[in-house]
Amino acid sequence: MSLDSYVTLGRSGLRISPLTLGTMTFGNDYGWGASPEESEKILAAYLDRGGNSIDTANIYTNGHSEKIIGDYLAGRSSIRERLVLGTKFFCNLYPNDPNGGGPSRKAIVQQLENSLRRLQTDYVDIYWLHNFDPFTPVEETLRTLDDLVSAGRIRYVGFSDVPAWATAEAATIARLRGWTPIIALQLQYSLLERTSEGELIPMAQALGMGVLPWSPLHGGMLSGKYASANTGPADTTRAWVGRPSEAEQVIVDALHSVAEEVGATDAQVALAWVQGRPGITSTLIGARRIDQFEANLGALDVTLTDAQQAALNEVSAPKLNFPADNNRQLARMLQFAGATVDGSPSTAYPPLVEHDTRY
Repeated sequence: MSLDSYVTLGRSGLRISPLTLGTMTFGNDYGWGASPEESEKILAAYLDRGGNSIDTANIYTNGHSEKIIGDYLAGRSSIRERLVLGTKFFCNLYPNDPNGGGPSRKAIVQQLENSLRRLQTDYVDIYWLHNFDPFTPVEETLRTLDDLVSAGRIRYVGFSDVPAWATAEAATIARLRGWTPIIALQLQYSLLERTSEGELIPMAQALGMGVLPWSPLHGGMLSGKYASANTGPADTTRAWVGRPSEAEQVIVDALHSVAEEVGATDAQVALAWVQGRPGITSTLIGARRIDQFEANLGALDVTLTDAQQAALNEVSAPKLNFPADNNRQLARMLQFAGATVDGSPSTAYPPLVEHDTRY
């Protein structure tokens, strides 16, 4: 696989690379990100390999991430036109301004104008709702986004970190009203965070939405530096998740064992596992240094055997919220009573006897 092996995003005609460049690390304003110079090297490396999907947000390094991208693309109109450039709205950059963030009409329009100014472009390809506000009417948000599509200011709409029920409600309203649909989700997903398999990913598959996982290395915990076999010091500059718990360490070490079998890094295997999961369209990757980024691109060359995938699936199997686990364990048993359907066998529960129960 390569970055120019493009995939269709959800129920749309938009095609993006299998790895999307996440730019939360662009800008060292918070003391841990990449300098503008290093960020431009990462951008150039991604584009040179055929990558076309770039993701940012107004909140990333207080707007500096967007500005770095805008400065790089300024004067490169041919590159801008072939890119799928996405940014997000919701986060408030203006203390004490109640309308500075969120998904209201006033806030959305203001945030988009500011993002377009920093990005030095007339439009963004995907405009993502960054989080969930239970107070703003969803109709107001959806109608505003539809108006912005009609005005040519945005091309597509996506949701990030929004509950499945709220996303499904919004998608249904948009379809009934004939408004711009939600074509994709961003959600946290990795070997150490699989609970999206309960509601979000099945919903996306059922409603024709692409899925872009963020933090596929779980804040660096799956990078290899925390494996028990690694006796060197671990760089914890951005260790927002802390060190692995006892249960997480089992998964970290299982990943390391598979990586040794494959002859790849732990990070490459973790990324390859995420990208190979059902429902996943394009995985968000980022880095603070060009060498980290180029190493992560090596995930495109990793192929896991069925046995290796099964080992990682088993050791990281999540406990899902009701009724996901209940349905997954009992539905086939109760419905098919021992029959094999769609290639999967079932068992009968309770044990059935051959007699007529219609009495």
